[in-house]
Amino acid sequence: MNPYVLSATPCGSSSGSAISVAANLAAVTLGTETDGSILCPSHFNSVVGIKPTLGLNSRAGVVQISPRQDSVGPICRTVSDAVEVLDVIVGFDHRDEATRTASMYIPRGGYKQFLKANGLKGKRLGIVRNPFFMFENGSVLPQVFEHHFHTLRQGEEKIKEYGQEIFLQAEATNGINKKTLLKLERLSQNGFEKLMKEHKLDALVTPGSDISSVLAIGGFPGISVPAGYYSKGIPFGICFGGLKGSEPKLIEIAYSFEQATKIRKPPSFKP
Repeated sequence: MNPYVLSATPCGSSSGSAISVAANLAAVTLGTETDGSILCPSHFNSVVGIKPTLGLNSRAGVVQISPRQDSVGPICRTVSDAVEVLDVIVGFDHRDEATRTASMYIPRGGYKQFLKANGLKGKRLGIVRNPFFMFENGSVLPQVFEHHFHTLRQGEEKIKEYGQEIFLQAEATNGINKKTLLKLERLSQNGFEKLMKEHKLDALVTPGSDISSVLAIGGFPGISVPAGYYSKGIPFGICFGGLKGSEPKLIEIAYSFEQATKIRKPPSFKP
């Protein structure tokens, strides 16, 4: 059950981790994500979730659905708590070959050094209006996110808006084979990676966990941070996604946004 509104969805998969930390039953938790299982529960339960770059930490002992997508990441009440956990779990593990390559992304001195209140300064953020910010009539989200965009701009970074949907072409498949793997790689390279690199973006900003599939197929990192509450008290989040190894920038952005807004509040346990 969602601790904010018990009749609302807590999302799936790693929702137990998000629920327990949101309801103060645990100080910190871990979740596993194939596609949205960290970002979605974090979004619905008003907590912070970090989906790391694929292989940044070991999946040894995890029952994996997809070795090319599965990640383990922290789900906590604050960005700083999540980063503390991230520092502990990252690193090379001979039992998980993916950590051999990804360990090169780990910065000397760890990730806590990127918890900067002015972390938005100089950052370039991308906003894809269509389809991510196309809301239903009467929704509170357009006004809320316009306010958040203003907050982000106050942080002195540049925001670029885009209309293309080129990186949302990933289709459901009936199994992973060599042809499918090549298709997924092309979708990442010609979509999300191309957008980020051509426009020199530090992060892409989306509501909720809508970008999870894009991040999943490329093994890219993302951080979900509380962004507000619907009229009935159901939470929603904002997600910052980036290229592989961009955790330092994403942490700076997420922490700066969190400190500027201080949106999260304790759960109400409404029926």
